Amino acid sequence: MSTQITITLPDEIYQRAERFARLANRDLASVLADTIQLSIPSIGAASLDIEPIANLSDQQVLALTELQMEPEQDDRLSELLDRQQADLLAENDRLELQTLMQIYQEGLLRKATALSEAVKRGLIEPLNQ
Repeated sequence: MSTQITITLPDEIYQRAERFARLANRDLASVLADTIQLSIPSIGAASLDIEPIANLSDQQVLALTELQMEPEQDDRLSELLDRQQADLLAENDRLELQTLMQIYQEGLLRKATALSEAVKRGLIEPLNQ
């Protein structure tokens, strides 16, 4: 099933996508759909029930700015990434690596959003540029 939408793109982005589609001998819509699919990470079903950060109390937002993976998960993720880099990752470890990477990415996104919200609320100082 597909959903049709209408979007407004900056001219430069549209032209880049159109040139790429011509170069790849593909239609523009499929190029844009594939680009979006590859750009937006998959979010686990458990994340759908999480309260938006903007709705959280100051204390809850600050707690999320310190969010970390569970130490066991972090150690296992490091081990699997090391094996992958050494080209020693077993086939049955690939799914585990993918799952741990998703947990890591979702946590990192949640933490980054909390940091942004904390700065917006004046709970923490922005990083100096």
